[in-house]
Amino acid sequence: MKRLFAIVFFGVVFLSINPQEVSAQTVDDDIYTKENIPAKEPMSYVHVREADVMWSKKIWQMIDCRKKKNHPLYFPINKMDDRKSLIQLLLKGIKEEGLVVYDDEQFNEPITPEEVNNALGAGTDTVRVEQPDGSYEKKVQKTSVRFEEIKKYMIREQWYFDRKYSDLRVRVVGICPIREYIDEDTGQKRKRKTFWVYYPAARDLLANWEVFNRENDAQRISFDDYFRQRRFNSFVVKESNVYGNRRVDAYTTGINTLLEAREIRREIFQFEHDLWSY
Repeated sequence: MKRLFAIVFFGVVFLSINPQEVSAQTVDDDIYTKENIPAKEPMSYVHVREADVMWSKKIWQMIDCRKKKNHPLYFPINKMDDRKSLIQLLLKGIKEEGLVVYDDEQFNEPITPEEVNNALGAGTDTVRVEQPDGSYEKKVQKTSVRFEEIKKYMIREQWYFDRKYSDLRVRVVGICPIREYIDEDTGQKRKRKTFWVYYPAARDLLANWEVFNRENDAQRISFDDYFRQRRFNSFVVKESNVYGNRRVDAYTTGINTLLEAREIRREIFQFEHDLWSY
């Protein structure tokens, strides 16, 4: 009797299962749970007194993501679960975490997420769609952000000599993604500053996402560590000056622009070197 009951029970259970309804299982493509970077807090800045700053200089530098050393900021172009490019991470902060971005490098004019999308090329576009009878009809469709067009980043920095610790230090103040695209009307290559991010306000976001490590997937650092440890390659495009902080390429051309940028950087390190006697 018990055997008959068991057979009937399992038969009913088997028949109640619908083979067409298959629920997705939770898949973890890693063998362990990553907790270090996602739970990491940015390292606190050391308090700086005005009396201890004996020299200071504002510098604007350009990070070209086409250089191999800067590839971790550009890739991946397509979204991945545990990896994001810098522009993808900034957009995540704007849309999901309330990160405020600005229209200018002085951080005076906040802009909306819609204005950010427009600056990045997203919005609406009119295309011609072929009809079954061979005619064409104009149709408006939405366009998404082309992450591959963000090939450069301009960063604003503050260099200063702290006499309390007797060393030259630098802090990143702002980041601006530079969009390079082809103008559909003229067919010419264009460059555009999209928006400015106040770096101290974005540190919590940057500290919780990993930068790809070419040598070891188990030893990655955060985006905040990447900038704080100066692991990028860049060149000077502007310094604070009496002429309205004009850019280097505003008064030089060709190879002289590169030489002037190198001279600005050399003067900064020469200042620190001259403070010491050997």
